[in-house]
Amino acid sequence: MMKARFEWNSIKRWFRYKYIQLLRAKGGPSKVARGFSIGLFVEMFTLPTAGFAFVLIFPLVYLLRANLPAALIGFVFGKVIYIPMSILNKQVGELLVPKHFKIYLIHHLPHILSNIIRSGLDLIVGGMAVGLMLGIIAYFPIVFLLRYHTNRRKEKRRLRKDQLAPSQTNE
Repeated sequence: MMKARFEWNSIKRWFRYKYIQLLRAKGGPSKVARGFSIGLFVEMFTLPTAGFAFVLIFPLVYLLRANLPAALIGFVFGKVIYIPMSILNKQVGELLVPKHFKIYLIHHLPHILSNIIRSGLDLIVGGMAVGLMLGIIAYFPIVFLLRYHTNRRKEKRRLRKDQLAPSQTNE
């Protein structure tokens, strides 16, 4: 019995197919860009919440009528840029969280939660602020690129249709 060979071409075709599906998603470029922005936003504060923030993607996608696959792509992209952004997240969090509030929480929460607050509150709050800004900033270029791609595709189809149509002559 012969073992089937692994086909790289089939994986490349599958990714291309999914890419085209994303470009042609119902709701258009705006819906896809909203999804990407939601994923990027949520990733910026997922690590300090031990991954629990990931669950927020689903209701946010539903409430904001965004595209879930695009949100997951934005989430993965956020993972790629998280390490350098975590430095900024920490600095922004330190600016936003008042010292007395942090001390108050540490003294009034159970010991386990106070340790989490001590180490992660700045990252969580800063990640929310930075993630929101990144999501808003990322939305516009993504909408622009997707609209550009859609218009380019429509133009190619129009040109192909004109070439295939029989030329009409005035007699």
